[in-house]
Amino acid sequence: MRRRTVVTTLAVGAAVLLLSASMVQKMRGPVLPAYEVTVQPLVQTVVATGRVTAVSRAQVGSAITGIVRERRVSEGDQVRPGDVLAVLQSDVQEAELRQARATLAELRHSTRPQAHKAWQHAQTQWRQAQRELQRRTALAAQQAIAHEELEQAAQAEHQARMAMEQAQLQARSLQTGQPQEALALARVASARAALDKTTIRAEMAGTILTRNAEPGDVVQAGQVLFDMARAEDTEVLVALDEKNLGTLALGQSATCIADAYPYQPFAAQVSFVAPRIDPQRGTVDVRLTVAPVPDFLRQDMTISVNIQTGQQDRAIVIPNDAVAGLEQGQPQVWVVEEGRAQRRTLHLGLRGLAQTQVMQGVQPGDWVLADGQAELAPGQRVRVRAQKLPWAP
Repeated sequence: MRRRTVVTTLAVGAAVLLLSASMVQKMRGPVLPAYEVTVQPLVQTVVATGRVTAVSRAQVGSAITGIVRERRVSEGDQVRPGDVLAVLQSDVQEAELRQARATLAELRHSTRPQAHKAWQHAQTQWRQAQRELQRRTALAAQQAIAHEELEQAAQAEHQARMAMEQAQLQARSLQTGQPQEALALARVASARAALDKTTIRAEMAGTILTRNAEPGDVVQAGQVLFDMARAEDTEVLVALDEKNLGTLALGQSATCIADAYPYQPFAAQVSFVAPRIDPQRGTVDVRLTVAPVPDFLRQDMTISVNIQTGQQDRAIVIPNDAVAGLEQGQPQVWVVEEGRAQRRTLHLGLRGLAQTQVMQGVQPGDWVLADGQAELAPGQRVRVRAQKLPWAP
């Protein structure tokens, strides 16, 4: 009986101790992970995905209908102004140019000299007719010839003068700079221009993106044969959520990474922010100029972009997961004061990928619970367990 009493007493004592320990534990509160508020540099970035694009593109086509004889470039080729992209068959144009040149040569070396000789001959005939008229006039005055012979001489002189004037007009119309030569020169120029159109050239420096013609293809006037990206500044085009518009500014720096080359980041700079919002997607188009342009960049490559929209050398920061109510515009945290959890409303500044600047609400050295969404009662006792900061090495 005595031994049983001792055992019972010990059991009751252990139960009391366990109950007491449980009550003490409950009074002290649960152990929760928490971060210590610190001061450190902070960089605010906007993260987005975009694509490589040229500042402008150009479409090169044929000005005439013809058959492709040669294609001299392919996708990815770099071209300069005047480089030949394609050649069309030009038999008809070459024949027309030869004909126009032959007509001009005939004018200069045959028709014009002949007209000048005809004029000289007409002048000689007219002078002879003048002399004959003078002779017969003198004879008629002496009544040595009939009046009809004088009239015949006058008629011949008149016809010779008209022929001379006609030959003079013809010769003058064929002189250098006159309409006949100008018309022949215009025909040569027109034929040469038509021949030139059979050779399709690049009008500016750039890169061939696509080709739409092969040797033997029949192309129509105005048909696009090549798409080119102008050799100007290369850009990255991104569509950012409109909520980031207030933090964007021209000249902001950015770090870009191509999905195909994840270990070769390159620099860019915000050069354009669209003046309107896409109402369907709720985004704003932003262009970033890339300089210098990496050799591996290609048109329409997928690019991950981090735009630096703000920076503070010394900022009071807390991890983002400790903040609740961001979506509702009422950021709050649980702050542990003298072993009790208190809810505080924050006034925030810059926001980074893992941390946020606090302008008002907490001070360096304060402890905030890691779970900003924790369901606690204000004033509830808690104990903190130091949690490593997410950005700490």
